[in-house]
Amino acid sequence: MRILSGLLLILLLAACGGPDTPAPVNGQPAPAFRLNRLAGGTLAVPDGFAGKVVAIRFWADWCPYCRKEMAELQPVYARLHERGLEILAVNVAQDADTARRFVEPLGIGYPVLLDTDGATARAYGVKALPMTWLVDAKGVVRGKIIGEATPEVFERKVLELIDGR
Repeated sequence: MRILSGLLLILLLAACGGPDTPAPVNGQPAPAFRLNRLAGGTLAVPDGFAGKVVAIRFWADWCPYCRKEMAELQPVYARLHERGLEILAVNVAQDADTARRFVEPLGIGYPVLLDTDGATARAYGVKALPMTWLVDAKGVVRGKIIGEATPEVFERKVLELIDGR
């Protein structure tokens, strides 16, 4: 069932993410969005994160790499959050109960957002999961990671942005 859900999501993103929805470009402002938090309330990106480096991670419960990666990034988040890192785990096209069942056992401390209709994923040109977009402290796109990132690679890329390299 999860594989079928994954295939349907890929088809949805491919069908709706055509030429009218270009992916963000390095050096350009990050596409703005506002999403509901799994824990309640909403978050606005990039406006709500001025002065912070933001990693926008797109995921779904059927993604074979997402569980391990999300858990492995928690220690990086814990170390670097006070230095200005924010990780946003954007669940793509799933309901809150599905997202909650997936993330609760992981014990992650970073916000989980719900992109129930996939519009934010389309705005970011997401065609596969996981995918992470990196946004600097000024709200400008500075890179992306397609697929699973090791904690070491993720931390190195984030530190380059935090340290202004």
